[in-house]
Amino acid sequence: MSTVSDTATLTLQPNWPQIFRGETITLRCDIKDGGDTEWTYKWSRNNLNTRPTYNEYRIIRATEPHSGEYRCKGRRDLYSSTEWSDVIKLTVSSNRPKAELRAYYKDIPVGSSVTLTCSVNPSSSGWKYFWYRGEKTSEPLTSQLSAAPIRVSEEGVYWCRGGRGEPVYYTEYSDPITINKNVPNKAVVTLQPNWSEIYRGETITLRCEIKDGGDTEWEYEWKTSSSEIPSNQNEHSISPVSASHSGVYRCKGREKSEKSSTDWSDPFKLTVSDKPRPVLTVSPSWLSAGASVTLNCSVKDQSAGWRFLWFRIAPELSQNIYNVVLLPGSTNGTQRDSYIVHGQTHTAGYLCKAGRGDPVYYTEFSRAQFVWSAGQSVSCHVINSGNNTQ
Repeated sequence: MSTVSDTATLTLQPNWPQIFRGETITLRCDIKDGGDTEWTYKWSRNNLNTRPTYNEYRIIRATEPHSGEYRCKGRRDLYSSTEWSDVIKLTVSSNRPKAELRAYYKDIPVGSSVTLTCSVNPSSSGWKYFWYRGEKTSEPLTSQLSAAPIRVSEEGVYWCRGGRGEPVYYTEYSDPITINKNVPNKAVVTLQPNWSEIYRGETITLRCEIKDGGDTEWEYEWKTSSSEIPSNQNEHSISPVSASHSGVYRCKGREKSEKSSTDWSDPFKLTVSDKPRPVLTVSPSWLSAGASVTLNCSVKDQSAGWRFLWFRIAPELSQNIYNVVLLPGSTNGTQRDSYIVHGQTHTAGYLCKAGRGDPVYYTEFSRAQFVWSAGQSVSCHVINSGNNTQ
């Protein structure tokens, strides 16, 4: 048999690089410059010749056994034919692919929408996507048949699947994603006690409040950049607080009945500082016998609920040490940050500290300050009295 100069070309339709089990495909054999010649065709798969057939080799519901290397050639008569075409390697994947649905945000802001993206795994070409809300057996959102992401403004359970070819070959359905619609109520993070600075060791409560929430029953969700993992309650207490709790906190509320939610609250920044040490000043520092002495105790965050405790350094002559004795009237602390000592006659030392909250949180002791009487000097070792406030 002689070979003619015409060339056989084999193509795959649709021309997708990956074929899945169940798809319909067509292999087509074309004779370049074949003119009006009536050709018959011969097909070969994996070097096993099949019977002569038409120029199209159609595979309906492809399966793994259809995988292989295909080629074709044309016969003009009993004595002449083209060369074999180049090989097309066909690989049919065994499993039906599954669609993957993603939503960066799952809560629809008031008056807005969120973006849904559908893709096929493993990735391949030619897909368009069918979108569903509610049951996955429901009619697709026909207006949303697209290869691009879609935006939705209605809450509900969403699914998607991919389809391609004619007749349409469908992927498996994606896993569902629930999209919630935000309500106009506003979530706000508040701090109790509402102090401008929080110190290591204190007890605090973060609260998620829904403005104009009415009688609605809410569930709560928190997120934070700190090491803390808040519960799903509207209040989150931390005791004792530490530097690891510093960070940004946000919350939102979700209606129990309708599953609609608020937007995330504005960020609330919590900063936990080291335990403070107050600064004590005395006036005058040198005195005449019987004069009054004014003590002033200053904390960095002066206005935030502090009560002040005042102490005198008292000598224990038998042991050559000094004890710290609580001054009269300051057992429960004083609201004022000053204290007057009347009728002092000898050199004496003083300390202060501050406390706030329930349970009471105490600062460190201040450094000792002395009021000097002429002709006296002091050298002492200071200890706490067993009867003092902690």
